[in-house]
Order: sequence, then C-alpha cells, then structure tokens
Amino acid sequence: MSAPEPVATVGADVAALVDAGLRTVPDFPSPGVLFRDMTPLLADARAFAAVVGALAQVARDVGAEAVAGIEARGFMLAAPVAERCGLAFWPVRKAGKLPGPVLHRTYDLEYGTAALELRGDLVRPGQRVLVLDDVLATGGTARAACELVEEAGAHLAALAVLLELTALGGRARLEGRPLVALSAA
Repeated sequence: MSAPEPVATVGADVAALVDAGLRTVPDFPSPGVLFRDMTPLLADARAFAAVVGALAQVARDVGAEAVAGIEARGFMLAAPVAERCGLAFWPVRKAGKLPGPVLHRTYDLEYGTAALELRGDLVRPGQRVLVLDDVLATGGTARAACELVEEAGAHLAALAVLLELTALGGRARLEGRPLVALSAA
C-alpha cells in the first residue's frame, strides 16, 4: 500500500505549541530511546486547550463518530477531544487492563514487544473512529490500535498524533491508513 494521504490540515501555530510543549528525555525508558514527554504541554492550559481544539477539528473534518485513545498518553488527548465533540471515547488499553470480552493485538516496539486490547462490544459496525496518540515513532503501537478498531468492525476515519518522528518510518507501517500529525520532527 502507498503512504497515507493527509485528511486534515493543521496550522503552524498549533505545530509551534506542540514543539514548544514537548520535552525530549534521552535514554528513557531504555538506553538509546529519545522519549517525547508531553507533560509540559499538559501543564500549559492555553497550549493544551489549543491542541485539544485542533484535534477536535480533525475529528469533525474526518466525520468521526467515536474517538479511541491509546494507553496511556493517548487517553489524555482522546477523552477531552471526544467530550468536546460530543462523541464516545474508547480506551485502547494495555493487555489485561480491560474486563472481557476484548479483542487483542500483539505488536513490536523499538525497545520490545507489547499488546493492546479493545472492548469490541462498544463498536457499531461501520462506525467512523478517530484514533489518537501522542507520538508516531516506529508505528507498531499505532498500527495495532488501528487494526483493533478495524477488527471490531469500525471504519478508521484517521489516526492523529501530536508528533510524527519521521526518521523512524512509522507512517509506512500504517499501510495507507489516513494520518494527521500536528507536528513532525
């Protein structure tokens, strides 16, 4: 499949807020990883509101009927976006955190493996879903979350992230799924 096409545009002012609000932490959670910490962005009420507003506009632009947030930092974005748009919020959680029945997907990270789960019974077939997370790195987590949404019978309207780390090639692993990144590095 080809690379995903943009489905919405985001202003340079929002990208600047994201860039200013993310802190890079070397060697976390393991040596060689540059962790992108979004807590400074969350602590700035104006910047956080602007980012939530931009993501809510993405949800409206793609016709989302629900918002799925990837544990854990995606929750901090998806829940306020869903509330602002009057949409359902679906948590995509780490394995073993949701009561069953759940759909389960194992995937590779740049520093190990992990698994995500989604309560498939929350989904109406064909429902348009915006999946949200903080960073698109190698694409394993994002792809697994998108696959869970699709397996549940929903239509992936788009994946949206605060930051796309372009050098890590995560976009290619999305296999043509629509992507919106508020900023890129």
